[in-house]
Amino acid sequence: MSTSTTKASGATYQRAEEGYFEKRGLRRTAGFWGLWGIGIAAVISGAFSGWNVGLATTGWGGLLIATLIIVVMYFTLIFSIGEMSAAMPHTGGAYSFARAAMGPWGGFITGLAETIAYVVTTAVVVWFSAIYADSALLGLTGLSIPQPVWWLILYVAFVGLNSLGAQVGFRFALIVAIISLAVILFFAVSALATGSVNFDSLLNIPATDGNTAFLPFGAIGILFALPFAIWFFLGIESLPLAAEESKDPSKDIPKASVWGVITLAFFAIVVLVLNPAVTGTAAISEGADSGEPLLAGFRVFLPESVAAVLALFALVGLLASLQGIMFAYGRNMYSLSRAGYYPKFLSLTGKKHKTPWVSLLVGAIVGYIILTLVLLVIPAINPDAAGSASGVILFIAVFGAVIAYIMQMASFVILRRKLPDVKRPYVSPTGVGGAVVAGVIGVATLLGILLNPVFFLAVVTFAVLFVVSIVLFALVGRHRLVLSPEEEYALSGGAHGDPQVEGYDAMEAEVFDKK
Repeated sequence: MSTSTTKASGATYQRAEEGYFEKRGLRRTAGFWGLWGIGIAAVISGAFSGWNVGLATTGWGGLLIATLIIVVMYFTLIFSIGEMSAAMPHTGGAYSFARAAMGPWGGFITGLAETIAYVVTTAVVVWFSAIYADSALLGLTGLSIPQPVWWLILYVAFVGLNSLGAQVGFRFALIVAIISLAVILFFAVSALATGSVNFDSLLNIPATDGNTAFLPFGAIGILFALPFAIWFFLGIESLPLAAEESKDPSKDIPKASVWGVITLAFFAIVVLVLNPAVTGTAAISEGADSGEPLLAGFRVFLPESVAAVLALFALVGLLASLQGIMFAYGRNMYSLSRAGYYPKFLSLTGKKHKTPWVSLLVGAIVGYIILTLVLLVIPAINPDAAGSASGVILFIAVFGAVIAYIMQMASFVILRRKLPDVKRPYVSPTGVGGAVVAGVIGVATLLGILLNPVFFLAVVTFAVLFVVSIVLFALVGRHRLVLSPEEEYALSGGAHGDPQVEGYDAMEAEVFDKK
């Protein structure tokens, strides 16, 4: 007997309407280099701005140790995610892993955390990009454009670029990623060649009572520094979201992810050591230079006119991340929408370019509203909140990412036991132990956010968003799910894997046409 709905795992599934998946198609265009480029692009802005804000409360030594710990976390995290993404080559990424391991609720919570992380991270990158862009414009022409106008320009430009097709997006991401890395290398070589590096400047934040210059705020500074260190890497874990646009996802996504972390770790250390050694740690930890630390470094050994030109190149690094992280939130929202967790219209793709333009547009609108509320409205209502406004945005993003990391590592451990015989084209070299290490560091990072009073407003804001979304899912969302590839994999215990091999409705008949 044919039915239009069925219940499974505490959720209600609806039969997809005719042509449902055709209206939500993606196109395979990316090889290893395209994936590596989009991964680097999503993250590299973290080397240009954001990481340095932590210096004011952690000191340079605390941030250095925290960065080394986070490097360990990302390697073990990426190994684990690589194994899961190779086994589940569909767009869902983190949501898909948690769905297979912990059911619809686990999938929704993980996917929601990642949505918040990527949409808010995009907003942060837009904010930093606007600062760099206006600095360059002011230095070259003497003109300045209001920040809200810059935000609008950037969102419109990159929603448009991302809507032109994955092939264009991957190619652009690769080009700007390479340029961004070249800018950082140029800074490093120039700083050393001009004799501008003074390692004594790394420790110029006065130590509080009983502490040292290396750890001016004590060992607790290491814990508080973990969320800031994540900014060097946040986004590289998004590569599984490109699975249905990759030519060989089971091979290329794990490989591109690992090489991405290797690349980012090298450049994170270069920036962390040389940038504050040129400017002095105190100078870029807060105040006028905190929004553009790398540009502040260039100004130390280059004339202002030349530094203004270099600001344009530094801006490329931020624009690279704008491209990469916008790609990530677009695919994350697309996959959750295609499965019915979010309103289904969000997963519609363009007929010509096959990109999820609706998700891209809605995410941009939400991001613009977030920037307006946090940077303009709240400070206008309460001037005392202006100083913490930027930190609120930054740490809502990190908070969401860390929750998604913890959930994914729990999923890895569960799936190793739940589905021991499922096909795994790539196997993590660190296994369950590596996932546990990544999860423990993730929990420590979460504590670094929760225990630091500076992030209280960010925690409360995230909690409100989370609770409201969960209530809506409980009342509405879980009763409108669709048998998307991610759901089919979970419900079949891994029997249904690659949707572009088996088709996008492989389980429709066996679920809805039971007799």
